[in-house]
Amino acid sequence: MHRYGFVGITINTSITSGVEVQKILSNYSHIILGRMGIPGVEDGEISVITLIVKTTTDELGALTGKLGKLNGVNVKSGLCKS
Repeated sequence: MHRYGFVGITINTSITSGVEVQKILSNYSHIILGRMGIPGVEDGEISVITLIVKTTTDELGALTGKLGKLNGVNVKSGLCKS
């Protein structure tokens, strides 16, 4: 069952490259309905991306798991109950 939700991503750009994050997000573009990004927060060291998604719990877990394994990347997500 597909549900609506969000994914919040912070990237410490002094530790990791955003290119790896972009590759993963491109692979999951079919579940992303909207995206907002703010680059260069905190003197350019932190970038923030927020996603609106429509997906299953399994697919959301796969996406956030891959992102969360990247050094310098933090991920939080949630899905609506129904």
